[in-house]
Amino acid sequence: MVCCSHLRTVILQAGNIQRVAEGLVQFANFRRSLKTLPAATFSSAQIFPSIRKMMVDNSATANRGLITDSSPEKDNDGGYASGGWKSEDGKLSCGYSSFRGKRVSMEDFYDVKTCKINGQTVCLFGIFDGHGGSRAAEYLKENLFKNLMNHPEFLTNTRVAISETYQQTDSDFLESGKDTFRDDGSTASTAVLVGNHLYVANVGDSRTVISKAGKAIALSDDHKPNRSDERKRIESAGGVVMWAGTWRVGGVLAMSRAFGNRMLKQFVVAEPEIQEQELDEEFELLVLASDGLWDVVPNEDAVQLALLEEEPESAARKLIETAFSRGSADNITCIVVRLYHEPSAATAREFKPQPESTQSETEIKIEAQSQPETETQIVLETETATETETETETETKKGE
Repeated sequence: MVCCSHLRTVILQAGNIQRVAEGLVQFANFRRSLKTLPAATFSSAQIFPSIRKMMVDNSATANRGLITDSSPEKDNDGGYASGGWKSEDGKLSCGYSSFRGKRVSMEDFYDVKTCKINGQTVCLFGIFDGHGGSRAAEYLKENLFKNLMNHPEFLTNTRVAISETYQQTDSDFLESGKDTFRDDGSTASTAVLVGNHLYVANVGDSRTVISKAGKAIALSDDHKPNRSDERKRIESAGGVVMWAGTWRVGGVLAMSRAFGNRMLKQFVVAEPEIQEQELDEEFELLVLASDGLWDVVPNEDAVQLALLEEEPESAARKLIETAFSRGSADNITCIVVRLYHEPSAATAREFKPQPESTQSETEIKIEAQSQPETETQIVLETETATETETETETETKKGE
């Protein structure tokens, strides 16, 4: 006789495997759609015809000339989305890509905004990775940057404005859900560019990395419970950090700072760590991403892969594809911001990506059933490079 709890577990596992298989098929179809488009006419609008373009915000911040990326409509079940933006003078451009991956639901959100305030150009980029549900991450997308730009010291004391806005937005979110029994939360990794001055703020384990002369520099430090200073802070507040598959606050949450998480709020704060950077022409690009990317793609790999792509939207898609092919089991969301000039050819030639991680037996079986065609398999090498190598070999044989 099979007990009910065991039967329920079997049913849930079967359902999850089915969703993973569906995700692999979606990704294969996505890759096939990229290959069928002529390179000269390649654009996100052709791949994702339902994606909305940048539009002028009609909210309270519209009087500041805000241009915002509204959340694009995704495919039928929210599996993936991609898009991009470029400044009028062409000096700054960004691309984003978001993929549900092997998860049953999508809890990642992102936001891109630009405006002029008192003649000063301001650009804002954010990654929000929800846990325990998507409500907190969606709330941040809708409110965090709006609150920041309405802060009275946004331009005069940007660092203080960011810190206060993060914590006030967290309080507002908790207040908005005080009558519910939900206890979801979210990370936030944001980059605010005021002229040439960059402010990167982080809460949780999403991350922002910048490329300087081809080198990756982390502008945020993941908030993990086993980080010595974070563990000390939590324990000083009366909390505990314990091992439960990974290090967790109270044996529950695998990050030490987050928005939301009402039950752990005494220990899991939303106070951001902020790093400042004055940009010059040595800085090439920014990469902001959820941990679905960083769990399997090191900082150096992410920067070098992004530098290989001419357009930031293509770079964001490449990073998503790479993370998925290396076995990421999470939602994966990425923003790539191109700064001021193109990368050097020498930087691109020197890069050798890490070998892909070995897939589990279950994943291989699912992929074999879902993606029988060779052309749908995800690879790190580009088709152009492969074709060039083949032609070179042919010419060599003829010469012999």
